[in-house]
Amino acid sequence: MGWRSKVHTARKLHRPSLKNWECDGLHETFPEYVQSITGENAKKCESFTPFEDNSQATLPDCDIPLVAETLDLPVQDFIDKMERKSLPSIIRGIPNANSWPAVEKWKLDTIASDPDLAERYFKVGEDDDGKSVKLKLRHFMRYTRDTKDDSPLYIFDSAFDEDRVAKKLLDHYTVPSYFNEDLFHLVGERRRPPYRWFLVGPKRSGTTVHIDPLGTSAWNTLISGKKRWVLFPPGTARGIVKGRGLIRKHEDDEAIHYFTTILPRIKKRALEERDLVGKDRHDSDWNNFKCYEFTQTAGETVFIPNGWWHAVLNLTDTVGITQNFCSSRNFDEVWVQTRRGRKKMAWKWLCHLDREHPRLANRARSLNKTDEFAMRYDPAQVRKRKRAEERRKRGRKEAKMRRKESTKRHSDSNRDNVQSKIPITDQSSITSGGESEGRAKKSRTVSP
Repeated sequence: MGWRSKVHTARKLHRPSLKNWECDGLHETFPEYVQSITGENAKKCESFTPFEDNSQATLPDCDIPLVAETLDLPVQDFIDKMERKSLPSIIRGIPNANSWPAVEKWKLDTIASDPDLAERYFKVGEDDDGKSVKLKLRHFMRYTRDTKDDSPLYIFDSAFDEDRVAKKLLDHYTVPSYFNEDLFHLVGERRRPPYRWFLVGPKRSGTTVHIDPLGTSAWNTLISGKKRWVLFPPGTARGIVKGRGLIRKHEDDEAIHYFTTILPRIKKRALEERDLVGKDRHDSDWNNFKCYEFTQTAGETVFIPNGWWHAVLNLTDTVGITQNFCSSRNFDEVWVQTRRGRKKMAWKWLCHLDREHPRLANRARSLNKTDEFAMRYDPAQVRKRKRAEERRKRGRKEAKMRRKESTKRHSDSNRDNVQSKIPITDQSSITSGGESEGRAKKSRTVSP
């Protein structure tokens, strides 16, 4: 079976309802879109703030994302000026400044010719049951050369570190010093949720608008190619960023459709909401709407603080790496979401925090107390549930015994009622008749 058949099978598993992956002809119109946002007159970053005069503005008066050179940005400055303030940022030059082997090894032609990686399967999607759909890297790279799919398959693989061969990708980069604090590492690689992804995306592929899971922040370093990002501040209504009511019947909502069709409609709707005359917008979801677009190029690292909605579109064929993390700065939100979403891991994490970061452990318990949250795997809660279960078992056993006794009493009562309905005279005749008959038989027996 050749690469075309492999790709056909992968596409069918990933989106079984989509019969024609080229139905919108976006491979023909996409170059014009790319030119409009990356040409000579295009801005690298664009802010759309139609309600900028609104008194409820919550973001500082600055360009978003902030842009800095890694050589001019000490770690503490990043923490104080970007991470603590929850400001998306672009940091330039990290791969070269840290001599990442990925700079050379992850070029498109180089990575495709790596004999070990070429035969390794990478995740390119999921089927309807949530199972990974995979392709060999050499088949995928062949597919990317001339695909005309509107929204192509996209390598977004978090399990490469579990493979003996692909694990060598970990040797090709290091976590930037700005993101060295990773509190989830305390629970170990086996227990923690997926947090790092190796990315190979053909042009027109991408990720739909989302917030990163469990309140984590993220960094994304691009080794080759260009990506387009759009960001929405925390608190922006889900229905707005998802384009609810703005997507027409039979329209797709993949990343390319979002950037080229849905996002312009969202902006248009925001302007209409702003221009409404005489309408009280105080409680409107659109009030203070903002979004920010920018283009990421090779060598740049994007920092996305927790809670920010974002979508990404590959403008060219790209290779990159991204990781999610929890630090002291976003700990509160991560803890609140983890204790509900990962109950068992949260308790293990808290135990490790007691030993390694007692201040954060106390903070977690304080949040639990404020929210009146009981941790499921806290030994005290386990004992409490065990006692409650024992009480329930005793209660069920006692109820069963009561039902059994009640049934017995009811049966005895019915038997007594039947006997009480038989006339006394009938009972006597039956007794005397029997005795006479017995005497008669005895008399006949002893007579000569």
